[in-house]
Amino acid sequence: MSIPDVRGVRRVSAWNIANYLTVFRIVLVPVFGWLLLADGGASPNLRWWAFACFTVAMITDRLDGDLARSRGLVTDFGKVVDPIADKALVTMALVGLSIIQALPWWITVVILVREWGVTAIRFWVIRHGIMAAGRGGKLKTFLQALGLGFFVMPLWTLAGAEFWHGLAWVVLVAALIVTVVTGIDYVVQALRLRQTSPRAELKRAERARRRQERQQGS
Repeated sequence: MSIPDVRGVRRVSAWNIANYLTVFRIVLVPVFGWLLLADGGASPNLRWWAFACFTVAMITDRLDGDLARSRGLVTDFGKVVDPIADKALVTMALVGLSIIQALPWWITVVILVREWGVTAIRFWVIRHGIMAAGRGGKLKTFLQALGLGFFVMPLWTLAGAEFWHGLAWVVLVAALIVTVVTGIDYVVQALRLRQTSPRAELKRAERARRRQERQQGS
């Protein structure tokens, strides 16, 4: 849905299907957390329900972005809230899995420092430009979702549990490596953007003008 502003320009309402899905994903986070942590994570039934909730949340993550782009529903609200919803879900999964001792805390800390650090960096450079997610970021998201999904499942109930547990670790380690590498790349991009953006060039030109004025006045 779009509405005209006072200048006759069409602007997109924040009340649209893409943002509804984002808000729905946020609502799912505490539900997922309760299902994962209930009974100390020892109940197979609750773990399967937690996995189902996590899967639905990850599907909405893909859907809301596709809908927003294909239907022209991109809004400032969505740009801010969507990544927060993603980070909240991943945070709940990592912290919850560490609480029930399915994952070591150091993995949780490394991934979360990267995830929230990149979010902070995006806001740090937002006046200079938007840092869009690249292929590495999309691969990171996919591997994280797959790896965490494996660990949320009660793998001990499956036939060939050792194989599935080993596969879960392979995927998660791959996700950890991609997470760290892409995090470093985001830092490099942010520093470059702050040095080369039109805003940065204007600031340098303004500082040079002021120095020249001071030199001429002295």
